[in-house]
Amino acid sequence: MKISKEVKTGILVILGVILFIFGFNYLKGQNLFDSNNVYYTEFDYNALTQSSLVTVKGNAVGKIKDITYDYKTGKTRVSFFINEELKFSKNSVVRLYETSLMGGNAIAIILAEDGDIAKPGAVLKSEVETGLVSSLSKNFSGISNELNSTLRATDTLFTSLNTFVNDQSEAGLKSTIKELNETLRSFKTTSNKVNSVLTKNDKNIAGILEKFKATSDGLAALTAELKNANVGATVQNLNKTLSNLNGILATIDKGEGSIGKLLKDETLYNNLEGATKEMEALLKDIKLHPKRYFRILSKKEIPYKEEETK
Repeated sequence: MKISKEVKTGILVILGVILFIFGFNYLKGQNLFDSNNVYYTEFDYNALTQSSLVTVKGNAVGKIKDITYDYKTGKTRVSFFINEELKFSKNSVVRLYETSLMGGNAIAIILAEDGDIAKPGAVLKSEVETGLVSSLSKNFSGISNELNSTLRATDTLFTSLNTFVNDQSEAGLKSTIKELNETLRSFKTTSNKVNSVLTKNDKNIAGILEKFKATSDGLAALTAELKNANVGATVQNLNKTLSNLNGILATIDKGEGSIGKLLKDETLYNNLEGATKEMEALLKDIKLHPKRYFRILSKKEIPYKEEETK
């Protein structure tokens, strides 16, 4: 069966129309084969076109499908499709960024590690990355302002210097140079006096330095000896001795032991006091009646009799 030229022409026209529609939609960012795998996000303003790319880690994975303005919220709603093989979390963020110095923009999906897998039709969070051009323009603006301020200050400085140099009065440059010369001469005189004092006392200064060096060496040797000495053990022994002494004092205070009983027992104190009184009375009686105790002085025994107290 032969196909007429009219049929062939009609088929070619239909194919051309189909190819034109597909190409036009592709340039607009719409892919007829991936129209079901669509996601959404929102921005405060629009800086995209329907041909802008969707990237992940710098790799193109989709394109912008549609850009609309929401009159209720005042935000720009962007719909985009991506390759079905890409699986990512619903907590991922869509970032608007500049692709080149010419001002081209695109969106990138910043993948999140946690969360469930995002399903087609989900609305993702968005953020805007400061572009290189806008950042440079802000920085150059600040630099320009600083440069203008610096130039104005420099101009004021040179104006003041010109006024100062052209001043021919006594309060001007000549007077300043004269005062500067006087200051230098005074400084030179002081320097000469200092040099003279140092020269006259050179030996004394040398002796002082030698004594200081000897003292420093002695301190170093003393420090070394203290370092080598077992100061820690000595302090530990001293602490142990003090602890034992505290224990002994505590025992004495409680009345334990011979010394404790001697200090704390009132009976022993009373006995000692009574014995002392009896000893005192005995010595007194020996002085008054020695014949009672020494038989050589008297053969007759004299009985002891307590002295009446008046």
